Amino acid sequence: MTTPATALYVEIGGRPATAEDLRIPAFAGYGHFTAMQVRDRTVRGLGLHLDRLDSASRELFGQPLDGGYVRGLIGHALDGAGTRDASVRVHGFLPPGDTVTTPMVTVREPARMSTAPRSLMSVPYTRTVPHIKRPGEFGQTYYGLLAGRSGFDEALLTGPGGEVAEGSITNVAFWDGTSVVWPDAPALTGITMALLESGLARTDRPSVRRAVTLDGLGAYRAAFVTNSQGIAPVHRIDGTSFEVDAELMKHLDEVYDAAPSGAV
Repeated sequence: MTTPATALYVEIGGRPATAEDLRIPAFAGYGHFTAMQVRDRTVRGLGLHLDRLDSASRELFGQPLDGGYVRGLIGHALDGAGTRDASVRVHGFLPPGDTVTTPMVTVREPARMSTAPRSLMSVPYTRTVPHIKRPGEFGQTYYGLLAGRSGFDEALLTGPGGEVAEGSITNVAFWDGTSVVWPDAPALTGITMALLESGLARTDRPSVRRAVTLDGLGAYRAAFVTNSQGIAPVHRIDGTSFEVDAELMKHLDEVYDAAPSGAV
């Protein structure tokens, strides 16, 4: 039996963060991050998380972020928090005047997405440079809160002509009875999304990417969302209802559970 993290624990550069250290993320918000669920010191798709951090660091700061180094930082932070099960985020910052990326690792209690069917409210907003996962996204937060106040679980980000892109904190996909369809619009390729894409390619239910629009939602039999906490069905987008396809959700869970993990 493991002891999960119960409070936020933060390390920067491999040591417990001080108040001075935390001035970096507080006042130098330009950066990137990845979020993962750790269970018994393993992470599904760990290699994808490490690749994401390295790629974003190269694009934003012009320098690599070594995966082995980051892996060690995650393990060290888990040791410091005294846990084997946790929600972990790794942030990359470049403090003003510095020339080396400063990784920050946060550890808190593990989480899992509720499997209760979710409702999405479409909003006219898409993210700038959406392939970079980054903190402090005002638009996502604003529209996510607006959706909540309007009786929905999450916002659905859409572009011109009602083109569906992604959820405010998730990727969204649709089932047309033959294939899982991911919207072919600028969006973050989430780790869970990527694991499902590769896993589904090895089954009799492949996935494809193609344009999805709000006025075309009626063509789909089911929908679901994914993020680092898991997978959940969607029962409504605006006024369009979807059936929860139990067989599809079971298949997605099986594919996700079979995804490769890495130790930290």
